[in-house]
Amino acid sequence: MANTSLQDIIDEKGGDIVGHLRDSKIGMYVYPVVAPEFSNWRVEQEAWRKSAVLFDQSHHMDELIVEGPQAEEFLAYHGINAFGNFNLNRAKHYVPVTPAGHVIGDHIIFREREDKFILVGRAPVSNWLMFAASYGSWNVRIRHDPRSPSRPEGERVLREHYRFQIQGPDAGAIFEKMNGGPIPDIKFFHVEWINIGSKKVQALRHGMSGAPGLEVWGPYKDKDYIHSTILQAARDAGVNLVQCGSRAYSTNTLESGWIPSPLPGIYTGGDMVAEYRKWLGVEAYEAAGSIGGSYVSDNIEDYYVNPFELGYDFYIGWKKADFIGKAALEKIKAEGPKRKKVTFEWNKEDVLKVIASNFEEGIPYKWIDFPQPNYASSSADMVMNGDKMVGMSMFNGYSYNERCLLSLGVVDTSVQVGDVLTLKWGEPEPTGKTSTETHQQTEIRVRVSPTPYSSEARENYADSWRTKGS
Repeated sequence: MANTSLQDIIDEKGGDIVGHLRDSKIGMYVYPVVAPEFSNWRVEQEAWRKSAVLFDQSHHMDELIVEGPQAEEFLAYHGINAFGNFNLNRAKHYVPVTPAGHVIGDHIIFREREDKFILVGRAPVSNWLMFAASYGSWNVRIRHDPRSPSRPEGERVLREHYRFQIQGPDAGAIFEKMNGGPIPDIKFFHVEWINIGSKKVQALRHGMSGAPGLEVWGPYKDKDYIHSTILQAARDAGVNLVQCGSRAYSTNTLESGWIPSPLPGIYTGGDMVAEYRKWLGVEAYEAAGSIGGSYVSDNIEDYYVNPFELGYDFYIGWKKADFIGKAALEKIKAEGPKRKKVTFEWNKEDVLKVIASNFEEGIPYKWIDFPQPNYASSSADMVMNGDKMVGMSMFNGYSYNERCLLSLGVVDTSVQVGDVLTLKWGEPEPTGKTSTETHQQTEIRVRVSPTPYSSEARENYADSWRTKGS
């Protein structure tokens, strides 16, 4: 009988879910619909530092609308966050964990009414919350708008909302021009109404790479009008607003320090998580996604992370009566975290060695795609100190602003900023992944650096997970 759930796959593989995910044939992780480049990815990266950039975020994330009499209670129980200060027109970085304290993923959550919330992010959190609503007895209604197809093959793509972000040192002049006057002084992660031409839209004070910015959204039918009005406002303000394509978009987090794709910690555990694996279909992100990188472990839990390791611990609402994972997180806190998040700066000579091997006879080292070698849904490259593994690199790419390759990951708490370690690059064995070529492994020296790496992000962000670890 054909498999119908993630649990069926795990059972068929004799529990070897690592092997299944490493052999996934899903291919490259794609940022859909938006053009790869509007000018070129180097200029597009520069724009968020030197002028202003326009991100089209309408297509690559799930959107989940949760409403009803128990909406707040439901979300507070299934996320680590405190909700006591979550008033109207606010946003939060929402993080759910399993009962064992393993991170499932994260969403940005907006409160639109006392009983209505909108969540935006990758599929694992959306899937978990949809399951949770049916697993418990909650008086909530959920509407799911999944991310646009990775390969729409020319078909028309529609979403519930458009979503744009404008940021950079010159963004303020654009805001004032499109608003028809000065915009309100919006606090970080607060929401206000502003004008874009004849439309009133909601605007979140945000900035993914450290520069000042606003994220705006509204009904998808208004997308073309909003887009053209923003571009005209930039021209009227005399600002060089650069549209960012999907190639550069995913790299902004390297400078600001957010790890976008930790492996969801749902492949082990009983009770609710076991039922969840039976609920998840074989086409779900968690079942069809891929693990890439040099780290291969027989234990899937070795790829998991907890909120302390990602710098999310100060979100935890310890005063809440109860929430999923609370007891496990209390235990981790008492024992003390064993790892912390850092940025790895890759050695230039070693990177050039890897690239040069692809111009020589014989089997080359694994190709490093620019600006990001995004060949798996989740990445795990070994970071070594001598013959001891002391960390895991989880997301990598090239920053034209910093003129270097960077990656984000976790290391043992004993590792210090400035330490030089060794990253093992390339897969240790051939897998079924269609996104990898025949190659050999090599070593790349990496210098442990602050998170965020960009001084712009460290100095300009409000007090947040990004600055707590600096």
